[in-house]
Amino acid sequence: MSRKTKAPIALYSALADATRCRILEILADGPIPVHRLADAFAISRPAISRHLRVLKEAGLVAEVKKGRENLYAFRSKKLDKAQAWIAVMAAPRDVSAQVETPVAADAGRPNVSPVIEITAAGVEPAPQKPTRKPVRPPEPAAVALNQMGFDF
Repeated sequence: MSRKTKAPIALYSALADATRCRILEILADGPIPVHRLADAFAISRPAISRHLRVLKEAGLVAEVKKGRENLYAFRSKKLDKAQAWIAVMAAPRDVSAQVETPVAADAGRPNVSPVIEITAAGVEPAPQKPTRKPVRPPEPAAVALNQMGFDF
């Protein structure tokens, strides 16, 4: 399978809700009518119908009319696309061939990364020698104040 496998977004969107996942778990035991499915939840039947519509649009649930009832069944084969995509994404790959080496701004200077030291306390930057003493700003000159304590 190529690395450019399209992600099955509709499947993942449908599976991104705990209620819809629980519906699929219930339907894994076999087709059941919507009213029995709704009895397993503390939400309204219309809410269950909305969740079923999302699952149907993703292809994970099929609706079969049997007499006056609508039975819903889990279509587990539809998860194959999602499993295949995950397998492609999880497969080990050689990233060194895909990543370009960055070019230093100044080709004459080597690209040097900061030095680090590993100590018992963890990873810390290596102490750097100060290049010169820090320069303190000059003290402000004494300001002449008038009689009231304000300077103008």
